[in-house]
Amino acid sequence: MGSEVLWNAPVADQPVDALVRVPGSKSLTARWMLLAAAASEPSTLRGALVSRDTRLMRDALERLGAALEVRDGVLHVSPIPPACEHPAEPIEIHTGLAGTVMRFVPLLAALRHGDVRFTGDDAALVRPMDAVVQVLRGQGVEVTEHGEPGRLPFTVHGRGTLPGGRVEVDASASSQFISNVLLVAARAETDLELVHVGEELPSLPHIDMTLETLRRAGVEASHEVDAEGRHSWRVACGPIRPLEVVVEPDLSNAGPFLAAAMVTAGTIAVDDWPETTTQPGDAYRELLTRMGAEVWREDEAVVVRGTDALHGIEADMSAVGELVPTVAALCALADSPSRLTGVAHLRGHEGRRPHRGAARRARDHAGPAARRRLRDLRGPPHGDRRRDHRPARPRRAGGRRRHHAEDPPRLRGDVAVDAPPRAGGGRRVSPVPRGSGAPLHGAPRSSRGQEGTSW
Repeated sequence: MGSEVLWNAPVADQPVDALVRVPGSKSLTARWMLLAAAASEPSTLRGALVSRDTRLMRDALERLGAALEVRDGVLHVSPIPPACEHPAEPIEIHTGLAGTVMRFVPLLAALRHGDVRFTGDDAALVRPMDAVVQVLRGQGVEVTEHGEPGRLPFTVHGRGTLPGGRVEVDASASSQFISNVLLVAARAETDLELVHVGEELPSLPHIDMTLETLRRAGVEASHEVDAEGRHSWRVACGPIRPLEVVVEPDLSNAGPFLAAAMVTAGTIAVDDWPETTTQPGDAYRELLTRMGAEVWREDEAVVVRGTDALHGIEADMSAVGELVPTVAALCALADSPSRLTGVAHLRGHEGRRPHRGAARRARDHAGPAARRRLRDLRGPPHGDRRRDHRPARPRRAGGRRRHHAEDPPRLRGDVAVDAPPRAGGGRRVSPVPRGSGAPLHGAPRSSRGQEGTSW
């Protein structure tokens, strides 16, 4: 079954040259919103991302009793009131496909005295939630699962308290299974020790991001790694102080713009790039430099300039999995093979996106013979891109350059790319106008889209 095209990837016939401002970080916005709702007094968030996921987070927090209001572009958050003595009326929270809502909010819901049912989009009902359920039950919270065990939908029968103490969790499938506990731990009755018991721990920068937000909110939190490599965290119980926060721009979403500079030998500056950050997207500076870009800081911006070189790369992406789609698209256009490792955990939430994104860019611009050779790379139907921004990233990056029709990129294993040879050694790019501030957005978004600038 085909799907309506909501947005076409742009292409360029000359080097791009633009100053770009990207919206606020989704990961940070979700964390700050939840901490503000759990704080002791009202908070303000400037630069918070407005998206479907953050609207769903706002709806969830309001259903739990928080009050959120936008005044002069600033999000004001009044915290959730203390739990009532008697059970409150049951409520339902719809998580959409937002991992931060479905995994962060259930622990917060346990602090409400009453039943909270969680459900989501059809695609959300197959995402792993077993670690969330196990932690809740380990804290003495009753959970009723209405479908497949360890999946949505389920109901949290909150009693208004969490005891704290020692908590063990296997977060091999997602770092969100660590962050969700840390974000609520200060509201427990006693100090909380969280121990990761899985074999792998993906996306550690996102956990570091959670720790940094906790510390800025006045919460005492620490991370230790023992002699056997086991990770543990300690969070002291106590009040979460009110926040006055400016949300950093989303560096991961700067990737397609930076990739545009790489593939067109142009220049892109991303404004308000923080000097220090816990965001995984900051790794673009090192990765793109290794792939041949010139990268430097200029005032408040980070500037990337593409050169005549676009090299393949070998990189461990286990800590920065959200960058894989864009980096894989660049690898498909490079002058040598690439190998990206540490991506197995993405199958739980990224599916076959790294394969499908790079392969699809090749198919889009390849002739019939090349398409036949790519037949084995076809994944499930692409679906509605409004549900997830990541599949569009490789299209944004790869769409600005066309492949040689008979030499599409070939993918092996998890993500391993043999790049096609360049005809004449140059870039064939086929219409973004050059000039500072040149638009790089492609066709206007359909009115059916969920994104926007208004809450």
